[in-house]
Amino acid sequence: MMPLWLDLFWTFFKIGALTFGGGYAMIPMIKAETISKGWITEEMLVDFLAVSESTPGPFAVNISTFIGNSQLGVLGAFLATLGVILPSFIIILIVYQFYKRFISNRYVNGALTGLRATALGLIFSVGITLIFKEIFSVDFIMMVRNFTKFKGEYSFNYVSLIFFGILIAIQVIYKLITKKSLNTIVFILIAACLGMLTYGLIL
Repeated sequence: MMPLWLDLFWTFFKIGALTFGGGYAMIPMIKAETISKGWITEEMLVDFLAVSESTPGPFAVNISTFIGNSQLGVLGAFLATLGVILPSFIIILIVYQFYKRFISNRYVNGALTGLRATALGLIFSVGITLIFKEIFSVDFIMMVRNFTKFKGEYSFNYVSLIFFGILIAIQVIYKLITKKSLNTIVFILIAACLGMLTYGLIL
């Protein structure tokens, strides 16, 4: 059996090497790999996602660091982070050498188009999964596969639904008034303040 320190590095190395489209596209693989190994639960994953998105730095690096630290402290954080960034570093070095030669190649462009579409689908699936998990406390994929099993067996989170509605309303109103999208940083700060207000002062 692989020692934990090596397993952390190898797991996140695979995630970094086999996913395209940025941090959000990594979430399905991170979920599959880490939960199946018993490193985190689905609830912990949602918390890690929230913290990773709210703290400075690349999303994929942040979540890898948090999960690694939860398993093996500072050493685990270092190995998980190194594992997830190393494939990109190696690939960029290789691509840089051949970029000008292959950028106009129709096969390369076709492959990139397919990867972009795949990344978009992965990000969309993550969004749907997180919404259902937070609002209904069920796994969306499992619910679709076993719909009859989940009938009436979910808990409705009114607070999360209200939060979701408020944030969407703020974005829409701001867009209508200024004709611009609300700055992501401001959006995150508003969500954080709502969470602290509700769970820290009211509930």
